[in-house]
Amino acid sequence: MNGNVCVIGLGLIGGSLAMAIKHEHPDVNIVGFDRDDNNAHLAKILGIIDEITPSIEWGVQEADLIILAVPVNETERIIAELANMNLKKDCIVTDAGSTKGSVARAAAGLLDKGITFIGGHPMAGSHKSGAGAAKRQLFENAFYLLTPAEGILDSDINRLKEWLKGTNANFLLVTPDNHDLLTGVISHFPHIIASGLVKQAEHYSTRNPLVSRLAAGGFRDITRIASSSPEMWRDILIHNKSVLVELMDNWIDEMLQVKDLITSEDRVGIYRFFQEAKEFRDDLPVHGRGAIPAYYDLYIDVPDYPGVISEITGYFAKEEISITNIRIVETREDIFGVLVVSFQTDIDRTKAAACIKKYTSFDTILV
Repeated sequence: MNGNVCVIGLGLIGGSLAMAIKHEHPDVNIVGFDRDDNNAHLAKILGIIDEITPSIEWGVQEADLIILAVPVNETERIIAELANMNLKKDCIVTDAGSTKGSVARAAAGLLDKGITFIGGHPMAGSHKSGAGAAKRQLFENAFYLLTPAEGILDSDINRLKEWLKGTNANFLLVTPDNHDLLTGVISHFPHIIASGLVKQAEHYSTRNPLVSRLAAGGFRDITRIASSSPEMWRDILIHNKSVLVELMDNWIDEMLQVKDLITSEDRVGIYRFFQEAKEFRDDLPVHGRGAIPAYYDLYIDVPDYPGVISEITGYFAKEEISITNIRIVETREDIFGVLVVSFQTDIDRTKAAACIKKYTSFDTILV
């Protein structure tokens, strides 16, 4: 495809979308806007965008596609501004936010003026931010939810998919309300729970300092998502409050039932609680990418001698296997590995396990 794309917000998501579009459509001209001038210039230096637009209004004049990759509050404000600008007749406006109900309501002003708006949510991310963190493959095999309003033409939806083809994502069409329910259940609410677990550990660590030390293992892993941006999650919770309040009510009821089972020492009921949870979890897809970014960790049971870590990383380098993180854990209940190596993909992790088996006798565990 030829034409002009305007990306507003040149962080991890906006920058990665721009890179994916440019890779698939090399002749397209991509202009970018970011409220942080330094970040905008970095995006230009890195080749993520072709031009920096001095203002949103200037950047969208000739745009065939406008991507809003900014927080939801900012998205709603910019949508209101776009409704009063002179956009190309066949321009498509899309966003990349984590909630969709309020955005869809804000976009009604665009639709009333004949401007095509199709909500979007690429369900991939990273703990890194800014244009420097952007990468073309970020969305590969991830779910990309599109939330077109009633009356949006199939041809416009297909045109947006063609623009975004370079993401290699799996597109799904859902309503805005269904989107907020889905993401509430499998993304937003788990972040609340993870943060709640961390807060509880913090509370008990004041009584016993061993809590923090022991939490360095498995507890730290299962609560990793609690390290996400507080600003972002504050906004998500407010924008998806109706769904999350209902989920919290259901969760409290569930926990009260479990509390009763423990109090009454109901062995059958407690067993059933864990068994039903185990069965549902075991049936979940293993290799698919869901709403929460997956962590591909390999646990390696290594002997304690000087140079063992550099030895292992040397084997990975020899097999051209890239790692994203490496750390040593002191304790991890039920898992004996002490060296934890993280990878970007499940394929890399599998190759790494085979590499360790090829060069050493160390035991490995895929988690």
